[in-house]
Amino acid sequence: MDHTRLVSGISSISQHLHKTNRGETNGVSTKNVTNQEWSISSWRTKPIRQEVLYEDPAGAEIAIARISKLPPIVTPTEIVKLKNSLREVALGNAFLLQGGDCAELFSYCEENAIDSKIKLLLQMSLVLIWGLNKPVVRIARMAGQYAKPRSSPTEMVDGVEMPSFRGDILNGYAPSQRTVDPHRLVSAYFHSATTLNYTRAQLSSGIADLHNPLDWGLGYVRDKDLQVRYQAIVSSITDSLRFMRTIGADTAGQLQTVDLFTSHEGLVLEYEQSLTRRLRHPFNYVPPNAKNASSSDGKGWYNTGAHFVWIGDRTRQIDGAHVEYFRGLENPIGIKVGPSMKDKELVELLNIVNPNKELGKVTLITRYGEEKVEGMLGAHIEAVKGSGHTVVWQCDPMHGNTRSTNTGVKTRHFSSIFNELRSALKIHKQHGSFLGGVHLELTGDAVTECIGGSEGLVEEDLSLNYTTFCDPRLNEKQALELAFLIAGHYRGEEPN
Repeated sequence: MDHTRLVSGISSISQHLHKTNRGETNGVSTKNVTNQEWSISSWRTKPIRQEVLYEDPAGAEIAIARISKLPPIVTPTEIVKLKNSLREVALGNAFLLQGGDCAELFSYCEENAIDSKIKLLLQMSLVLIWGLNKPVVRIARMAGQYAKPRSSPTEMVDGVEMPSFRGDILNGYAPSQRTVDPHRLVSAYFHSATTLNYTRAQLSSGIADLHNPLDWGLGYVRDKDLQVRYQAIVSSITDSLRFMRTIGADTAGQLQTVDLFTSHEGLVLEYEQSLTRRLRHPFNYVPPNAKNASSSDGKGWYNTGAHFVWIGDRTRQIDGAHVEYFRGLENPIGIKVGPSMKDKELVELLNIVNPNKELGKVTLITRYGEEKVEGMLGAHIEAVKGSGHTVVWQCDPMHGNTRSTNTGVKTRHFSSIFNELRSALKIHKQHGSFLGGVHLELTGDAVTECIGGSEGLVEEDLSLNYTTFCDPRLNEKQALELAFLIAGHYRGEEPN
């Protein structure tokens, strides 16, 4: 492969896109966008960020055609069930926990890695239910989070400039695998399907049975205080279940499993299109409103690659390809909201992707950074309130708090993560709103990628077990600790 030629080609096209698509509306009104006819491929007529350039375009067409004929990974019934659950989150009757790897790798498709993430999300949700006294909706960044946006199409590795690693769906992390390979698109499908199949099997086999919560274990958590607090919650639940059995009110079937939905960033649009199918609305479908109840044939466009997909902060241009694709989906969707988002732009985005103001449709995932959240979140809340939209507000306290050490290692400080989250909770309350969820990059492994927390990790500890191929993740102990801090907030307990 000629790295120089490939890097030059990527850079020139990136510069062209930067000049022609700066994230501005370019005079395109919301009304004009929403009135334009949507089709599964209308996004191809729009300017696109994070475009994928295939050296083998014929191979890419073959891969996409193959995926288009493969069975759906998720079903409309499951998708609508999640949307209905998010409706309750939007109304303040439930809480959304979303978490998983920054960049999921194909190698994570093995039982121990999947089990550890399932168990961690279950443990965290148990703590949150205890603290909030509300149901928790669980969405994993799993079974499809294989693509990653990059700030630059190239990067320096050991003094050599080469194409950036963009996730296993496109290229490999090793320098010898940086060419975009269309065969990886098909591999992404099968790894997603296999991961979700095993997840479903584990859930149906009782991994989430509340009659045996201690079976979830605490894995790598060695902090005695954290263990005691978690086990106290488990003991409380066990006592309650024992009492229910005694009085004959034990509805065991409802306590043996939970819903765990999947999600990923909808970044590679040709892949997302190949999994988007026009399917009949299921029995649990709730029409957006009486005036526009449904299409004449009772069908809609469902992205069957995941239950929930989101638009990243780099690809949310109002007249861009990603917004165009997302506005036609029946799935619940997320929109990352960063520091560059203007109040008016946010309302315009909502009007485009959710013109019927459907409850449960849109989750706004705010990611400002601890130093900017105080100056931005309140205005965004007021803008949305004035628009008539009811959204799920979700805090992503990870992405705005990424920094590099003096040696160039990316990390996040636990205190920064918690400070942004605590500020978001406070600001929502001040504005008569409520934070409906949290969005975290985490792993069930004992990694050392984020510093701080009760473990007291410092920069010198990062090298002990730094395994991420993209952004730093919370380890199991830090993730559980954050869940306790959220639960404590709602129970009126101040953190130490």
